[in-house]
Amino acid sequence: MSMMEDEELEFADDLDAILHLTPEVQQAIEQVFPSQDPLDRADFNAVEYINTLFPTEQSLANIDDVVNKIRLKIRRLDDNIRTVVRGQTNVGQDGRQALEEAQIAIQQLFSKIKDIKDKAEKSEQMVKEITRDIKQLDHAKRHLTTSITTLNHLHMLAGGVDSLEAMTRRRQYGEVANLLQGVVNVLEHFQKYMGIPQIRQLSERVKAVQSELGTQILADFEESFPSQGSKKPGGPSNVLRDACLVANVLEPRIKQEIIKKFIRQHLSEYLVLFQENQDVAWLDKIDRRYAWIKRQLVDYEEKYSRMFPAEWCMTERIAVEFCHVTRAELAKLMRARAREIEVKLLLFAIQRTTNFEGLLIKRFSGCTLNDGVPKKVESPLDATNPFLEDEPGDESVSEKEEELDKPRKPKAPENPFHGIVSKCFEPHLYVYIESQDKNLGELIDRFVADFRAQGPPKPGSEEGGAVLPSCADLFVYYKKCMVQCSQLSTGEPMIALTTIFQKYLREYAWKILSGNLPKNSSSSGGGLTISSLLKEKEGSEVAKFTVDELCLVCSILSTAEYCLATTQQLEEKLKEKVEKSLAERINLTGEMDTFSTVISNSIQLLVQDLDAACDPALTAMSKMPWQSVEHVGDQSPYVTSIIMHIKQNVPIIRDNLASTRKYFTQFCIKFINSFIPKFINHLFRCKPVSMVGAEQLLLDTHSLKTVLLDLPSIGCQVLRKAPASYTKIVVKGMTRAEMILKVVMAPHEPPVVFVDNYIKLLADGNPETFQKILDMKALKRSEQSSMLDLFRQRLPTPPSGGDSGPTLSFSAPTPEQESSRIRKLEKLIKKRL
Repeated sequence: MSMMEDEELEFADDLDAILHLTPEVQQAIEQVFPSQDPLDRADFNAVEYINTLFPTEQSLANIDDVVNKIRLKIRRLDDNIRTVVRGQTNVGQDGRQALEEAQIAIQQLFSKIKDIKDKAEKSEQMVKEITRDIKQLDHAKRHLTTSITTLNHLHMLAGGVDSLEAMTRRRQYGEVANLLQGVVNVLEHFQKYMGIPQIRQLSERVKAVQSELGTQILADFEESFPSQGSKKPGGPSNVLRDACLVANVLEPRIKQEIIKKFIRQHLSEYLVLFQENQDVAWLDKIDRRYAWIKRQLVDYEEKYSRMFPAEWCMTERIAVEFCHVTRAELAKLMRARAREIEVKLLLFAIQRTTNFEGLLIKRFSGCTLNDGVPKKVESPLDATNPFLEDEPGDESVSEKEEELDKPRKPKAPENPFHGIVSKCFEPHLYVYIESQDKNLGELIDRFVADFRAQGPPKPGSEEGGAVLPSCADLFVYYKKCMVQCSQLSTGEPMIALTTIFQKYLREYAWKILSGNLPKNSSSSGGGLTISSLLKEKEGSEVAKFTVDELCLVCSILSTAEYCLATTQQLEEKLKEKVEKSLAERINLTGEMDTFSTVISNSIQLLVQDLDAACDPALTAMSKMPWQSVEHVGDQSPYVTSIIMHIKQNVPIIRDNLASTRKYFTQFCIKFINSFIPKFINHLFRCKPVSMVGAEQLLLDTHSLKTVLLDLPSIGCQVLRKAPASYTKIVVKGMTRAEMILKVVMAPHEPPVVFVDNYIKLLADGNPETFQKILDMKALKRSEQSSMLDLFRQRLPTPPSGGDSGPTLSFSAPTPEQESSRIRKLEKLIKKRL
C-alpha cells in the first residue's frame, strides 16, 4: 500500500513539473481562454479550494454530491481531450497536401513569367527593325550637314589664305587683322584632318603668313622707332596702329617685342640725361627724374595713345619700366657714393619717391604688375590712439586713454606700386635708424630736463595725477617713425627700429617714471628715506609725503598705466606693419613688465606712506596703560590720529587716480593687508588689559573697522559701494581683532570653557597666539602653564567655528554685571555711529 502511495506522489511531482508554465505563457492563455473557474488559476491551491467547498463541518454532509460533480467534470474533460487528440491525427497529411498544391502554383506562375519575357523580347526586336531605317536616315543627315559645313570652312580657309598672302604683301594690316582671326578660328576645325595633305598644306601656309607678318611688323616698328638716333618725324601712322591689331592675333612674343622696343626707345633719353656722372642724377635732384617721366607720359598720351590698343596699358608699362630703371640706377649710384648719404637727404629722396609711388596707384590699376586689378583704397576709420590715427590731433592724453577700447581701423589694401622704386633705399636705412636712435636719446634727455625745470604736477591743477605730457609726445614720435619706416621697408629695418623703441621705452620707464618717484620727504624729518617710514619713532612724528609728492606718485602711476596699454597696442601695430615671417621677432613683453613694475612700486610707495603715518598711533596704543582704564569712553586718541591720516591721504590718492580706478582699489587692498596684521600685532602688545580696557579696545576696533569699510569712498560726496573683495578682507581681518578682544574680556574660569571658547572664536591652533592672549590677561606663570597644557589637550577635537566669528555667551561672575557692560558698550557704539 505504501509503495503505491509513493508512486502516486512521484507521479504528482512529475506532473507538476511538466505543467509548470512561465508567467508570459500563463498570461497569454488567460487572454485567449478567459475563465473564472478556480481550477483554471495558475496559483491554484487545493487546500483553499476544499475549504471553500466545505467551510463548516455540517457542509461535509453533501460530500458525495460534490465528489460526483467533480468526477462528472473530469469525465467531460477527458472526452474533450480525446476529441482534440483524435482531431490532430490528420493535420500532418493536410499540411503535406497544402505544400504540394503551393509548389504546383509556383511552377505555373514561373511558366507564365517566362512566356511574358519571351513576348517582350520579340516586341523589342520588332521595334528595332522598325526604327533601324529611321536611324540610318538621321546619321545620313548628320554626316551630310557636317560635310557641307566642312566644305564651306574649307572654301573659306582656302580663300582666306590667298587673301592673307596678298594683303600681307601690300601691308594692308587693317584688313589682315580682321581676316587673320577668322582664318585661325576656321583652321581650328581642321585639327583632326591634318593627316590630309591639302589641309596640312593650308595650315603651313597660314603659319608662314603669321611668321611673315611678325617679321614685317617688327621691321616697320624698327624703321619708325629706331634704337639709335632720334624718333622719325611725323609721329605714329595708321599703318602701325593696324599693325598693333594684327600683333594681338599673332603669338604673344611679337606683342612683347613691340612693347619692349617702343619703351626702350622712349626711355633712351632718360638714360642719357641722368647718367651716373651727371649732377642731376644725385638724390638732392631726384624730383627732376619724376618730373621728366610725367612730361613723357603726357607726351605719349598726346601722340601715341591711339596707336596702341587700350588693353596694352602702354602708359602704365612705360611708368613701370621707368621705375625699374630708376631703382637700378639709384641703387648703383648710392653704392658708389654711400658716404655722401645724410639723413635729411635720404628722407627727402624717400619722401619724394613714396609720393611718386602714391601718384602711380591713383593713376594706374597695377594690371601690368599682377593679374588682378586691386580695389580702391578705402579711407581708414578714425583712430583712437597715436598708432591708429592718421594725424595727431589736439586731443588730450586722457581723452586718448578713454578711447583705447574702441575698434581699430581695418588694414588698408596694399599698394601694388609700394617699393617699386623706394626698395633701393632699404640697404641704406641704417642711416635713418641711427638718426632715430640719436633723436630719441635727445628726446628722453629733454623730457628729463623739462621735468626738472617744471617740477612735479601741482595739486588741484589739471596735470595733478594726470598722465605726463611727455608720454604722449614719446608715443606720437614713435608712430611717426613707425609710419616712415614701414613706407620704406617692412623687413629687417622694422626689426631694428623695434629694438630702438624697446631701448627708449625702458629708459623712459627708469629715467622719467622710476627716477622721479619721491625718495626723500620735503617735510621736517631730517630727510628720511622711504625705508625709515616703516620704523617706529618715539617723541617725534614720522616723516610722510607732502601733497605734491602724493600727486607726483599718482601721476607717475597713471602714466605707467597709459604706457603699458599703449605699448601693447604698439606691439600689435608693429606686427601688422612688418612682414609676416618677421612678426614673431617683435616682442615688447619685457617693456610692458617694466611699466607694470613701475605701477607696483608706485602703489607700494603710497601704501608705505599711509602705513608709516599710522605707526606712531599704533605705538601709542601699545604703550597705553590698559590695565588702569576705569571706564569706557569715546574712541581713543590714537584712533582719531589714524582716521585723520586716512582722511588726509586717501581722498588725494582717489581723486588723482580717478582715471585708473582699478589701481586705486589695489592700493586700498594692499593697505589693509598691511595695516590689519600690524594692528593685531600691536593689540598683542597691549598688556596687561583689564576688562574695561578690553571693552575700550573693542570700541576702538569697531570704530576702525567702520572707517576701513568706508575707506574707498571716505571724504567723497558721492558714496560708492566698496568692492566686494575689499570688504571681505576688511571684515575677515577686523573680525579676528574683535574676537581676540572678546576672548580677553571672557573670564578664564573655568579653564575648560575658556579654552574651548578661544578655539571656537579664533580657530587658531598656534600655541604662541594663545600665549599672547594669556599675557594680555596678565595671568600668573603657573596658570598660564596649566592653560597651555589644557589648550594642547583640547586641540585634537576643536569645535567648529571658523572665521565667521559666532558670538558665544561666556560665563560671567554675575549675569547682571555682564548685561550691564554689554548695554553700556552698545550705547557707546550707537553714540559713536
